[in-house]
Amino acid sequence: MTALSIFGAGGRMGRAIAEIVAGRADATITAQDADVFVDFSAPAALEANLAAAVAERKPIVVGTTGLSPEHQRLIDKAAAEIAILQAANTSLGVNLLSHLVRQAAERLGADWDIEIVEMHHRHKADAPSGTALLLGHAAAEGRQVDLDEVSDRGRDGITGARKFSHIGFAALRGGSVAGEHQVIFAAEGERLELGHRAESRAIFARGAVQAALWLKDKPPARYTMADVLGLA
Repeated sequence: MTALSIFGAGGRMGRAIAEIVAGRADATITAQDADVFVDFSAPAALEANLAAAVAERKPIVVGTTGLSPEHQRLIDKAAAEIAILQAANTSLGVNLLSHLVRQAAERLGADWDIEIVEMHHRHKADAPSGTALLLGHAAAEGRQVDLDEVSDRGRDGITGARKFSHIGFAALRGGSVAGEHQVIFAAEGERLELGHRAESRAIFARGAVQAALWLKDKPPARYTMADVLGLA
């Protein structure tokens, strides 16, 4: 039995994780003496949550999105002392999609334009979504380029022709959409589309629980969902 303690337990993801755990025999939710911490709170709370995990010498799954470079530095620092799995999206399907996007970008080459389109519910605060950025980084890694140097986020007015080899992002918001992502590879005369559609927040909760169970007893390091899937 693995005891999970959730930061942000009252939020959408926190409640979804609790529901998933309630239906399992190998995990339970606890407020103390946790085996693994799970953080789906807010960027402002990350530093304190990491400090709590380090103080307890327990691993932590970080699923909070909208993190800054300073947050990433804090995660790197904490990962020297405890096991940390950071995932912008804990869906197993999305993380397999990321693997496929990396492979496609590597094999198709820079002549294929890449556009990433995502849609989420009206309440989502950050854009592009963490998952869209995950897919963007996968495409950039496949091409062996820095995403920050080739990223186009939002076009308006007379922008001129599309920049060669750049990776474009479009963010849509509305309704109660849990999450939809599409990666479009477009060349002269043909188009390849890879995508994922989340029909329920439960898929993220299931992946987060699986990640937490996998992370238990792992040595200090920084891990990803690719490690959970055996793709790293």
